[in-house]
Amino acid sequence: MKILIPLDGSALALDAVHHALKLHRAGLRASFVLATVQEPDTMYDMVMVPDAEARDNVNQAVGAATIESAIALFNAAGVPFEQEVRSGYPAPMLIEIAEEYGCDAIIIGANGHGTLRNALLGSVSQAILQTSSVPVTVVKHTDS
Repeated sequence: MKILIPLDGSALALDAVHHALKLHRAGLRASFVLATVQEPDTMYDMVMVPDAEARDNVNQAVGAATIESAIALFNAAGVPFEQEVRSGYPAPMLIEIAEEYGCDAIIIGANGHGTLRNALLGSVSQAILQTSSVPVTVVKHTDS
């Protein structure tokens, strides 16, 4: 079994990581893909940094920083994983990543960054729930 864990750098997204590691400790035999998707460049980005390669490098660096905490948790637990950093619209790109990696399930935090965007367009979690062809576990945040 292979499980995709989408990450946006929020504490809520790390709840999905903690849940996946808990399942692993309980005996779930699975491999994991940690993935983050950086929003597409805006016109402002293109004007401020006209070099497309430089923008891509920034997106890769931001993406790497976004999944850094999750990587640390997986490394501390001694659990192997794959990682993917992409640019694009998060929900469809995450579905594409799940398909490319042959994921059998997705574990995602209930919601993360993007409160205004979520209010206007719906959350990434909701979009993944609606469009995924594999089971999706949505992990709600707990204060414990």
